[in-house]
Amino acid sequence: MRLVLICVIASLAAASASAQIDPRTALLERAGFEALNRGDAAGAAAAFREAIAADPKNARLYLGAGTAAALERRDADAKDAFARALALDPKLTRARALLGQIQYRMGDAAGAIRTYETLVAETPADGDAHATLDRWRREADLHDRMDRTLDERFTVSFEGPAEAALATEALASLDRAYWRIGQLLGAYPDKPVPVVLYTTEQFRDVTRSPSWAAGAYDGIIRVPMRGALDNHAELDRVLAHEFTHALVRTLAPRGVPTWLNEGLASAVESDDLEWARKRVANAPPVPLRALQNGFSRLTGAQAQVAYATSATAVRRLLDEAGGVAVANLLRDLGAGAAFDAAFLRRIQRSFADFQAGF
Repeated sequence: MRLVLICVIASLAAASASAQIDPRTALLERAGFEALNRGDAAGAAAAFREAIAADPKNARLYLGAGTAAALERRDADAKDAFARALALDPKLTRARALLGQIQYRMGDAAGAIRTYETLVAETPADGDAHATLDRWRREADLHDRMDRTLDERFTVSFEGPAEAALATEALASLDRAYWRIGQLLGAYPDKPVPVVLYTTEQFRDVTRSPSWAAGAYDGIIRVPMRGALDNHAELDRVLAHEFTHALVRTLAPRGVPTWLNEGLASAVESDDLEWARKRVANAPPVPLRALQNGFSRLTGAQAQVAYATSATAVRRLLDEAGGVAVANLLRDLGAGAAFDAAFLRRIQRSFADFQAGF
């Protein structure tokens, strides 16, 4: 689930200009927010780090540092920064909103709900905060009444005895994906992966996914299961796809371009990539650089091309370099390596050369 970042750039940059602080610190603060505005999370993090060293009691600096950390998926750092901002200025509601989002992304739904209860009390006119809190409460109520089945690799939650057969089938499907994909990449998740099975209506309400999405992963594999037992191949495909996202998160919690993440999941979800080859052949070419960010805002047709392009590109990476090399590329990206340098090191050719050939 995509983190909803509250717009902080313009207003806080303006506030910093009038604040009574050291001019150089003010310039660093402005530079940090401007870097966030253009998507340069690393540059923003560096600017805020230097500014905090000079002015450690400025709540806005921690808000900026937390936002940069959130964009880089350094969630523990982001949580600490937002908490520090609120300790310095409890009325900084933007920090509270983002803290709740980070808590939710880290799997602390109860903490996120408590944070947003405070937020809506402070900002009763904030309709978005009210809607988010209501959705999280509905999800918590749903999960509280769910049953669970588990093994050492997965915990599957489902609603009631009537869905027990679905849970058993899903667990068997996930175990098959675990061994097949883990062996290909030479890597496995470092802890049990949580899985929740929903009705279609519950899935749309909880995930806010586009209508074309067959599953979602945000630290939890979330899958709508209506009619799943009528099509075992589709169940295997969807669960393998989402399991791959969980494995990617284990290897690289940050820094992975969407085409590589979604392409890997699509390339290994089944043995048949003919759908992707046909879709790419019948569409204008799309540069991989244009597929860096999420696909959730694409139309169904655009998403098909994006997924097909990504899948064929990653399939070629796997064929040329092997699964272990791709896994090592992910590890490098998760450790903060620059993409082009990591690609050259692990794939043994430049990304520009690969893109031109592809």
